[in-house]
Amino acid sequence: MADANQKFVIVPHATPAKTGADLRVQDFAEIYAGFMDTAARDQASRCAQCGVPFCQSACPLENNIPDWLRLAAEGRPEEAWAQAEATSALPEICGRVCPQDRLCEGACTLERSGWTTVTIGSVERWLGDMAFENGWVTPIRPRVERGQSVGIIGAGPAGLAAADRLRSAGYAVTVYDRHDRAGGLLTYGIPGFKLEKPVVMRRVDRLIEGGVTFRLGVEVGSHLPFDDLRAAHDAVLVATGVYQARRLTAPGCGSRGVIAALNYLIASNRKGFGDDVPPFDSGDLNAAGKRVVVIGGGDTAMDCVRTAIRQGATSVTCLYRRDRANMPGSAREVGNAEEEGVRFEWLAAPRAILGGAESVTGVRAARMALASQNSEGRWTVEEVDGGDFELPADLVIEALGFEPEDLPSLFETPDLAVTEWGTVRTARRTRATTLEGVFAAGDIVRGASLVVWAVRDGQDAAAEIDAWLKSRLPERAAA
Repeated sequence: MADANQKFVIVPHATPAKTGADLRVQDFAEIYAGFMDTAARDQASRCAQCGVPFCQSACPLENNIPDWLRLAAEGRPEEAWAQAEATSALPEICGRVCPQDRLCEGACTLERSGWTTVTIGSVERWLGDMAFENGWVTPIRPRVERGQSVGIIGAGPAGLAAADRLRSAGYAVTVYDRHDRAGGLLTYGIPGFKLEKPVVMRRVDRLIEGGVTFRLGVEVGSHLPFDDLRAAHDAVLVATGVYQARRLTAPGCGSRGVIAALNYLIASNRKGFGDDVPPFDSGDLNAAGKRVVVIGGGDTAMDCVRTAIRQGATSVTCLYRRDRANMPGSAREVGNAEEEGVRFEWLAAPRAILGGAESVTGVRAARMALASQNSEGRWTVEEVDGGDFELPADLVIEALGFEPEDLPSLFETPDLAVTEWGTVRTARRTRATTLEGVFAAGDIVRGASLVVWAVRDGQDAAAEIDAWLKSRLPERAAA
């Protein structure tokens, strides 16, 4: 029988069908269709099965990508799924939201040698959706109950990944989150056109069916003292993420029409759930009929501009101080935004917000030029003399990134050490904080980063918590 792999010389690169821009902007459905089985196997068969798989080393989770591509190509999808699930607690989610062009697919040997990359992310998504449809994803059933409990603060990707691994190891797990739904940024930060919410909820449901307890709408520190939470569990994992928005300092930035990106995205996602959202209904967090300017160049900025288009903004402009080549957001997302009608003003930075305290009329911006590269290859920028210009705007969205909250103050635990950037300080290998039995993982340690890194950190922290708890009760570990 002919080999089902290494067919990149005869099978052309293809991606799943994408809904046309004029149709997809009418709703918040995911814009990419799933692969049909035959197409998925064909694309998986293009893998060169490299002796040194750069795709795997470029993946934060170090997924066994060539192995599950080979199994998929050979018509063994359930085995391929088992390989994908072994190294990732959220493979079908990462298949949707990872910037594969900057990670696994960008490192693919075929991409680097002119043959065009394997569509790794789309195959991963296909495997995950098939796994749920066919019942290959089952509730967690630990082989032994260890009689110890772990409290996890934060139900985002790091917290969910850690909960999955710790519950599988036999620990009682309780996840605490300030929101009324689990998922963190997966639920409230990422729009549905990139990640439909039932995809997140089925993961949460699996954890609940497996015995994980979720206490939602609980703000640790104000509603539940941190010391009480510590006393209730044998170990604690802090996986709060970073939610404090960086704000503009330009004149006029305190005007009513200037809003933070996350507040805007949360309001939009809540409306998608059918919630009552007064700031959206009042127009404060709604772009309908408005001229919108989004300031920033990351993936959050792309989420905002594409959301504004779908809400019916009359115009949407993205203002970014560097050029397209140096934009931190996914190139794929920039292309999608342009298709949907977003205008980009490259090499431009806000100088002032125009209007009054109760309304915005525009943004005065300065033209910028790339100046020099630092040791990490990042370009600095400088203003161009006489390059000021104005953009009309009724709504200005700040998508400048996120910083950690002051957890030592919020938790009333001054002994919880943090770095100079405000992230929680941990021992590099063990993820242990300066508090006995308290660990930390995800963006609250790393700083604002990718979902896939949060998943990796959550899984690694779970392994370290498991080892620490076993060392505390060696006789139980031997059982």
